[in-house]
Amino acid sequence: MVRAVTGSWKLAAGLITILVLVLVALLSPLIVGLIGKGDDPIAIAAYERWLVPSPAHWLGTDQYGRDVFAMVIGALSTSLQIGAIAGIISTVVGVIVAFIAGYKGGPVDGVLSTFTDMVLVIPSFPLLIALSAYAKNIGIVEVGLILAIFSWPFAARTIRAQVLSLRSRPYVELARVTKARDLEIIVYELLPNMLPYIGVGFASSALGAIFALVGLEVIGLGPGETIDLGKIIFTAIGTGAMTLGAWPLFVAPIFLLTLLFAALNLINIGLEEVYNPRLRGVAGA
Repeated sequence: MVRAVTGSWKLAAGLITILVLVLVALLSPLIVGLIGKGDDPIAIAAYERWLVPSPAHWLGTDQYGRDVFAMVIGALSTSLQIGAIAGIISTVVGVIVAFIAGYKGGPVDGVLSTFTDMVLVIPSFPLLIALSAYAKNIGIVEVGLILAIFSWPFAARTIRAQVLSLRSRPYVELARVTKARDLEIIVYELLPNMLPYIGVGFASSALGAIFALVGLEVIGLGPGETIDLGKIIFTAIGTGAMTLGAWPLFVAPIFLLTLLFAALNLINIGLEEVYNPRLRGVAGA
């Protein structure tokens, strides 16, 4: 993996960006505490309303007198937590389905692939809207679970295609000749070679869940008790923050979402360049 990272600047840049954002999210309680200097900077009426950016408040304050920078840092942590929960659940389900379908083949592959395609073509956003209407006051874990229901087919299809390619490799055939069990072949022969694709599947599912939640929040149908990046954007739109000069309330969360999207695309391109050398000349690596 170290060789892969050093072999592609795009992969390195994407991973560094993701790691920095995750580190900021992990340190968010400490950062928020330092901003508040012992007080809660995101409490209602903690400061004056609509303060402009200044050394005391880097991104100003919102309509309730909350520090926007502290809100954005906390919202990043919440969004990444929800994305991680949805990504883990969807990746685990997708890996199980993909390995069973791709390795077994035949009727098993046909049934599982058909079921995956059926879930894949279901319009997920209207269903998410319907579910969110009846689940306004739910926690982070429940939100991640709901989002994972519709994101596992993407990981399953990507991983299944690779399993179909790997199952006919000589080392897999050798393992079958030595009477290795199917589970042993999957765990010891196939899984290690699939880790980069599983990682990309996890990142894609997590980012998809984050953007799906942002979409729900922007139209006012997100969970009521959580403050994530989408909720801040919804607040900025609803209060007309841009016209009031409070542009950081709108720009800051969009900037973080753009960073996440760009980092994932860099990782995808970098992995393609590393594991598919034919693309290096095309991609200009």
